[in-house]
Amino acid sequence: MKTATSNRKKSTREIILHTIQTAQHVNVEALAKAADVSPVTVRHHLNSLQAGGLIEASSVRRKVGRPYYVYSLSEKGQELFPKRYVRLTNRLLDELKARLPAEAVQAVFSSVVQGVIEDHAGRFEHLSFEERLNYLVDLLTEEGFVSEWEQTADGYKITEYGCPYLTIGRSHAEICSFDYELMVNVLQTTVQKQSCMLAGADCCEFIITPEISQANLSKT
Repeated sequence: MKTATSNRKKSTREIILHTIQTAQHVNVEALAKAADVSPVTVRHHLNSLQAGGLIEASSVRRKVGRPYYVYSLSEKGQELFPKRYVRLTNRLLDELKARLPAEAVQAVFSSVVQGVIEDHAGRFEHLSFEERLNYLVDLLTEEGFVSEWEQTADGYKITEYGCPYLTIGRSHAEICSFDYELMVNVLQTTVQKQSCMLAGADCCEFIITPEISQANLSKT
């Protein structure tokens, strides 16, 4: 049985985005034809999509006449479309856990973290503790997390508001060790997890006590 969603008529904006996604480097005229609207209307939508960071424009020069623009999805725009990597990742992890003992699976995750740390070797070890916290937040951002840190009356708190592995984590909680081990390796200290989005919390929170952070500050 078809759902109401499948019968819903696509908006002009959706048609433009889908056409750019499937065609790549498409011009205004082609988009106007696909959406059955005027080029003026298409340009209006393109300006809005560019302002939102969803598409990118490239200039194409012709042998004769003025150059024209073609459009493609930005990385942010690509995220609007469903991807199959979550399903594939879940299947790969299912197979991995079926073939290996739990300790070996965890060792694989730890090895992945060590690879990331090795890529950043020499960039954070000399930093003060709070500078390491800044470096950590930038590193987590590179890996797709949305996080921040703050100093509290009890020490330091790292808060993650967004996790790129939340969907996968619902089937494979082991993946939660990825960001946790990054924190431990960059900060070189004990980190205590206070809350987790997988457990229903609004965010993931991690605590570092003053004694631990001061010990690390004294090493730098």
